[in-house]
Amino acid sequence: MKLLIVDDEPLELEQLTLLIKQKWPAWEICCAEDASQALKLSRERKFILALIDIHLPGLSGLDLIELLRKDQPNLHFIITTAYQDFSYAQKSIKLGVMDYLVKPIIEHELTEIIKKFIENNRYSVAKSNLIEQVLDIIDSDYNLRISLESLAESVHVSPNYLSKKFSEEIGVSIPSFVMKCRVGKAKTILLKYPEYNMSLIAELTGFHSQHYFTNIFKKYEGITPSKYRELKSGNYD
Repeated sequence: MKLLIVDDEPLELEQLTLLIKQKWPAWEICCAEDASQALKLSRERKFILALIDIHLPGLSGLDLIELLRKDQPNLHFIITTAYQDFSYAQKSIKLGVMDYLVKPIIEHELTEIIKKFIENNRYSVAKSNLIEQVLDIIDSDYNLRISLESLAESVHVSPNYLSKKFSEEIGVSIPSFVMKCRVGKAKTILLKYPEYNMSLIAELTGFHSQHYFTNIFKKYEGITPSKYRELKSGNYD
């Protein structure tokens, strides 16, 4: 899993990195001291979670979140701040920030927030570099034909070993994960591109037909793609 930490205090960056690495040593953590560094990293890598200080030199942390969300719509955010200001909390809620931490950061509070993120997004968390590689492949090739055999060949292991290892670490099978990933991508496209019809979205997200896309989407979300767009489009920025 790739994680971004943005804070203008080097010691804070070092402390957060150390605390997270103690619990999740396989995670790749990138650090930035201002918004420009963070945006550069965001264009070079695909992050799953970002911890961002509200008070940064130049562009504020909340403004940075708005820009990062445009680059990576599926990125999740935790804000850190030395101030308990209600106006910040209001804006962070509108931006869809997952949670916030008040400085000085307390280890168990940081751990609990990240554990909550893992529980809600278990598909994105891996313990080994092997499964991280597989997740990266699925994330980039979700619109292509993906099979257990092709993934195993890409990471140079046997299909049986990969299947067992993936289920142990992620908690679901590879086919289930791929479908969940495709549905997640479809949700983003449905709201970001209201002019796209269902047939095009099905094609863009790796479903072989609109009918199949609709059935799988309804299985995971409980409603059809069209209904999802109708219900959610008014809240999408």
